[in-house]
Amino acid sequence: MGKVVVVGSLNMDIVMKIKEMPSTGETVLAKETNYLYGGKGANQAVAAARMGAEVKMVGAVGNDAFGTKLVAQLEKEAIDTSGIIEKQDVPSGMAAVFKLPADNAIVVADGANGKITVEDIKKYKELIQEADCLLVQLETPIAAVKKALQLAKEADVYTILNPAPFSEEAEELLAYADLITPNETEFAQLLGCSEIEDSELEQKMIKWTEQYDSQLVLTLGKEGVAYIEQGKLVKIPSRQVKAEDTTGAGDTFNGILAQMLSEKAALREAIQIANIGASIAVQKVGAQTGMPTAQEVLEVKNK
Repeated sequence: MGKVVVVGSLNMDIVMKIKEMPSTGETVLAKETNYLYGGKGANQAVAAARMGAEVKMVGAVGNDAFGTKLVAQLEKEAIDTSGIIEKQDVPSGMAAVFKLPADNAIVVADGANGKITVEDIKKYKELIQEADCLLVQLETPIAAVKKALQLAKEADVYTILNPAPFSEEAEELLAYADLITPNETEFAQLLGCSEIEDSELEQKMIKWTEQYDSQLVLTLGKEGVAYIEQGKLVKIPSRQVKAEDTTGAGDTFNGILAQMLSEKAALREAIQIANIGASIAVQKVGAQTGMPTAQEVLEVKNK
């Protein structure tokens, strides 16, 4: 069983189904309202845990009912929450998700997630350095993420950086990541361009891996995943399924990837399994709701 530490965010998602967004001064009634557990960090921790990893979460919640529920939910998933700090005088992170007929609109309040400090991370040095794999994202302060990566590298812990949501400050983290998992948009932003043509993708990915001496796994949505193997571009297609909700696809992919690599799986195999997991997750509504167990992934793999 691989040991995965996730440093990241925990959010309560308040999902309201509405016909259209209200105008200024207008009140509209939601057809349906749900509370769903989220935050990229928590989502990725759940994905790794359901695949059988021994997962420890480092993050922060407020001293409120949402914080209590967020921690309790992770504990139900057998995730060690000893690294979750309860911040005073600040609410837990939350997101208001407005589900429209054709799209979503989301407003995020980072709350306690935005208050994680370098000193907070230092308290969990031993926890981080005992891991086989550290997984981080960018919904918490860059300085705290950087410290977590530095502590991991001191102990030769394998590190994965999911640079989402994109931040221009992410560049200072790249030297500490063994593997980076951007989507197409985030990769273009990291390169400082608006978009990348298909014809130049391979060249840019190869140049990246050489420049940073790290592995690069590029998620392409329904087109699958691309990475560099022995100096050449390899694309692994996605399973074609009817997607109900793609919210947790990326987090499922990253969590399973971390679990597989914590057990020293080959990168190609890890990507293939993570791809299957993401295809299962999108068939249910809610980021964590559809995240598969190892048995569910195995059943699909063996079909």
